[in-house]
Amino acid sequence: MTPLEEYYNKFNEEKRLLSRHGQVEYFVTMEYIHRYIQKLQNNSESLSIIDIGAGTGRYSVALASEGHDVTAVELVKYNLGILKKKNSTVKAFQGNALNLKKFASNYYDIALLFGPMYHLISFEEKQKALSEAMRVVKPGGYLLVAYCMNDYSILTYGFKENHIKECIAEGRIDEHFHVNPKDGELYDYVSLSEIDALNTSLNYKRVQIIAPDGPSDYMRQILNAMDEDTFQLFLKYQLQNCERTDLLGASSHIVDILQK
Repeated sequence: MTPLEEYYNKFNEEKRLLSRHGQVEYFVTMEYIHRYIQKLQNNSESLSIIDIGAGTGRYSVALASEGHDVTAVELVKYNLGILKKKNSTVKAFQGNALNLKKFASNYYDIALLFGPMYHLISFEEKQKALSEAMRVVKPGGYLLVAYCMNDYSILTYGFKENHIKECIAEGRIDEHFHVNPKDGELYDYVSLSEIDALNTSLNYKRVQIIAPDGPSDYMRQILNAMDEDTFQLFLKYQLQNCERTDLLGASSHIVDILQK
């Protein structure tokens, strides 16, 4: 079992996505998935969607329930088992985002690449995952890619949880406050400029970039204490502000939307 599999065997992804801050991320992300589905649909036509790094199927199962032809690819057997137990129409496979050779080129209307980029450390690995995901997308289709953001890690793990000095001393954060993962670490955190560099290196065209959760991960206790009406207002606020360029970099996650 790989360290990543051991981690997800213990990490409750279902619980995270059902938490208040997880609901913000899911709500805004699904809103944008639906917007791009609508751009591709003719009348009530269902689309072919591949969810690469599908986790326990939060997005896959929901999209399949809407009538779309959904394929899920997940590395971790534990997550895949939870997904399959949901008894949806999702076609679920164990697989690696770096090698999608069992899936045909130019086949899917939309590809989601939400989990893998969190855990791929090198620039070359990220390039490979992006190029494999884009390969299976039809010309004119869309690829939605999620990243964990550098400043979120600095502000939370570094300053809020008071690890900043030890991380600098160990070389895990450099003098420019950029996270440098050590061997064996499972997460990488990127800046907007690094995402731009990846796209430029592959000559990929961005349509939009959004911050699905915005400040919600910093506000977990506050969100949990909100009454339902106030929480619904926060969802409305985040949906209205998720495209603001002055707020993007501080979000915990970014979703980059590319067109083939």
